[in-house]
Amino acid sequence: MLNCHATLASRNSVFQEVMEGASPELLEILSNAQEFLSTTVAESTREVYSRDWQAFSRWCDDLGLPNLPSSPEVVACYFTSLAMRDFRVTTIRRHSAAIAAAHRESGYPTPTTHPAIRELLRGITRKLGTPPKPVDALLSEDIKCMAEALPDTLIGTRDRALILLGFAGAFRRSEIVGLNVEDISYRDEGLVVLLRRSKTDQKGEGRWVGIPHGKNPDTCPVTALRFWLECSGISECAIFRGLDRHGNIVSERLSRRSVGDIIKRAAETAGLDPSRYSGHSLRSGHCTQASRAGVVEHIIAQQTGHRSLATLKRYIRLGRLFEENSADGLDL
Repeated sequence: MLNCHATLASRNSVFQEVMEGASPELLEILSNAQEFLSTTVAESTREVYSRDWQAFSRWCDDLGLPNLPSSPEVVACYFTSLAMRDFRVTTIRRHSAAIAAAHRESGYPTPTTHPAIRELLRGITRKLGTPPKPVDALLSEDIKCMAEALPDTLIGTRDRALILLGFAGAFRRSEIVGLNVEDISYRDEGLVVLLRRSKTDQKGEGRWVGIPHGKNPDTCPVTALRFWLECSGISECAIFRGLDRHGNIVSERLSRRSVGDIIKRAAETAGLDPSRYSGHSLRSGHCTQASRAGVVEHIIAQQTGHRSLATLKRYIRLGRLFEENSADGLDL
């Protein structure tokens, strides 16, 4: 996971004695067991942890300090160096999680749980902590403008389907790019989408999401998705894939970052300021638009998959800051 020989050796050593002289049947079982061990963390998280762990390892190597196992003193100095370089608190905490994961997988005590590290992180948070800058929610009128402005090319067809489906389903970026053709079922009422895994469902229990037909054929997510699949000839595996400027498929699956790029590009084409939007604007926009339409919060949560209504309410509040605002009554 962390590009570390010690980590891999520790994982393999669990089965080393059993593998020696094992039958072909047992070797197959052990191989699957090793694969299951390697998937205890989501692939996207593994990639981020790997980068953060490599950064910590390079820093330790440059200063001649041990990285595995490391000590609370070394980790404290590393976090302080990140803070001095104006790293965000959330980024430093992510580095902490990567260091902890490397130590756990290698069977070493986790230095990040030391009380001194916890106090240091609290101090960094008090000193440097700033709330993340919220991105604007894309509302229905924005989505309609973007869908209309997209060109009638294969790339435009893909982007239109991605935006309309992502908005109607209130999907995260990872959920959009993770969709396969096999996850889609057509009904008279619309689509049924199976989310096999999501940010709040790392165990892969799965969740079904309904996508109803749109009132306008030009912005109907069901129609847009059907048209994209027909035009692209995609009949299995990933629904959304990378395309070159000639419309040739160049990747087996879009990356999460590509979703943000597609949204920004479509926003700019529609005359909107692309800097105000991100890949999260579809999900936050769904919450805001549904709330404005009078949909109650627990119904919105059924679509979004929010387990915490408090988190959902933050989305809604950000999108409704100027509705029923007490400052309107100040007669300024």
